[in-house]
This record gives sequence, C-alpha cells and structure tokens, in this order.
Amino acid sequence: MKWQGRQGSGNVEDRRGMGRGGKMIGGGLGTIVILIIVFLLGGDPSALLNTLDQGNTSTGTEQVVTSPEEDEMAQFVSVVLKDTEIVWEKIFEQSGSAYRQPKLVLFRGQVQSACGFASAASGPFYCPGDEKIYIDLSFCDQLKTKFGAYGDFAIAYVIAHEVGHHVQNQLGILEQVDSQRSQLSETKANQLNVRLELQADFLSGMWAHHAQEMLNTLEQGDVEEALNAAASVGDDNLQMKYEGRIVPDAFTHGTSAQRKEWFRRGWESGDLEKGDTFSAAI
Repeated sequence: MKWQGRQGSGNVEDRRGMGRGGKMIGGGLGTIVILIIVFLLGGDPSALLNTLDQGNTSTGTEQVVTSPEEDEMAQFVSVVLKDTEIVWEKIFEQSGSAYRQPKLVLFRGQVQSACGFASAASGPFYCPGDEKIYIDLSFCDQLKTKFGAYGDFAIAYVIAHEVGHHVQNQLGILEQVDSQRSQLSETKANQLNVRLELQADFLSGMWAHHAQEMLNTLEQGDVEEALNAAASVGDDNLQMKYEGRIVPDAFTHGTSAQRKEWFRRGWESGDLEKGDTFSAAI
C-alpha cells in the first residue's frame, strides 16, 4: 500500500501512556493517600490537586517509550483511517447522508471503553457505545507471528473491517442485530453474528475498491494480503489451530472461505447493495 508521506487522520486517540480508567498511571489510591498526609501535616490539599490537574492535562504520549517500528505502525494505521474517512464520506454523501467519523484508540495491554473493559488479548474491536475502534499495536505483529498474515494491507484489512462495523452502526444494522440476538438461542445468535461479521468483511473489500479508484493507493499483491488475512482469522482455521477440532455451532465470524469470499465480493463490486449477507446463502 502506498502510504508513506501521506496525511494521517486527526481522529487517532493515543492512550498508550494511560491506565485502565483513562487516567495517567500513578493516580488513584496513591494520590488519595498523599492528600490525606498533606492535610494532616497542615498543608493545603487543593494546591496539590491543582498541580495534579495541570499534570494530567497531558495526553500521556510523552511518557510512552516507543520503537521506530511502533511509531511507523501508528502512522500507518492513521493513514489507513484517513483513507476510510475519505471513501466513506463520499459514499454516504452520494446517498444523501453524512458520515460520522469514528475515533481510533491506540492502547497497550488493557483499555476501558463504553463497551466495558478489554485487554489486548481481545484483539482489535469496535465499540458502538462511543463509536471508537480500539487496537493494541502489538496485534499487528501477531498477525504475522500467530496468524501467518503478512504485509501492510493485511493490517489495513483489519482496520477497514472494524470501520465496517462503524458503518453498520451508522446504518442501524448493529442495533437490529443486537435486538434479534437477544431473542435467539446461542447457536442461532452465533449464526446471526457470522452474517454480521461477513458483512464487515464485505465493507472492508468495498472500501479497498473505492480507495483504489479514488486514491490509487493499492499496490500489486495488496488484495492477496487482505484475502490471506481474512482466511487466517476464519473460525475453522482458528479452531483447528488452537483446539484441534472444528465446531461449526461455535462459529462467530465465518469460515476462512466465507471471509475471503465476502471480502472479494466487496472488492470486485464496490456496491453496497451486493453486501446483504443476512439474506444471502453463505
């Protein structure tokens, strides 16, 4: 993907230097104890609080120790997010509506979202409650080391997939699916979730289609990298790799073949009307 030297998004929120609750590491109980000691010694706790408040106006990124590789990856995902903004704003505009840009949150280890607490082990995720995408950049390395998905466009596919969930949220699809899932058995709810995830794969492919048309950013082999990434995180592939058996009733995202197929459909058509995974035979 041609991304170096290009503009990144202004919607990236860097929380890599923050604690679980979104505050700088070092606050909390320790601060309360210090305030009590200051008060007992006859000092002015409000003065200390003002000092702490001034210190907490920092974004936290100043305290983050990063490598050149991590800095480059942070810039890369920012450029990908910017490309999704350009593409989806145009598509929504053509349909007579306005696109709400999601935020992308960078975190390390653990994070608090409107959807609850999550760890890096959860992988990248989208939270409709705050319309934010969350990613620990270590996942980008895991794509290669754990899942065998190589290339920068494999990562672009993941970001575009999560943005696809944001598009579903804005279109009201997530709300409809959540309402239906609550009335279904676990197996049926899983099957519905598979269709939701396959549509996000379609939307990721659809984004790639329009990004190439509008921005000419794709390079030879990029689509293959995305297809390989989609296959590497298929339910059947992951179950066989980590559990040694395949349990279709437990699928939540779709098989490798299904994920590749729906990304390919989005890439080849670029047409939202072709992405109805809920009524299609999958």
